[in-house]
Amino acid sequence: MAPTAAIIDSQSVKAPDQAGERGYEAGKNVKGRKRHLAVDSLGLIMGLTITTADVQDRTAAKPLIENLVSRFGRLQMIWADGGYLGPLVQWVKQLRPYGRLKLEVVRRCDKAKGFHVLPKRWIVERTFGWFYKSRRLCRDYEVRADHSEAMLRICMIRIMIRRLAKAA
Repeated sequence: MAPTAAIIDSQSVKAPDQAGERGYEAGKNVKGRKRHLAVDSLGLIMGLTITTADVQDRTAAKPLIENLVSRFGRLQMIWADGGYLGPLVQWVKQLRPYGRLKLEVVRRCDKAKGFHVLPKRWIVERTFGWFYKSRRLCRDYEVRADHSEAMLRICMIRIMIRRLAKAA
């Protein structure tokens, strides 16, 4: 069955000097790379892009969403955080002018203080948490971005195999 919904978000991770291309994200004070991830409702990877940390979420989301739309024809809804606000919402609508495809930004309430679980967004955050359980993925040690992407995919394969082994 093809997924009809996706959740996108990004995560900044530190990278050592030897790690190849990296950038600086001033908001989180991180010098390294950004992992832009799209997951399904179970938290499994649908799409993945690795960029330098100075790339904005909206900029990196376009190729990620184009990939999702071309691979998953039944995709109707994409949830994202406030970093994806702006012209990206209209751009997503134009990808399928006669079909139904919507980018919905899940915002945090202005009155809320401290930590609050946000609808749908917790799923992609949980996936990032799964990656942090793998010691190799706490930092980005890879020189090439495609190697970094491969390490994330290998980690997800391991997670899925463990789930299947428990079910059998």
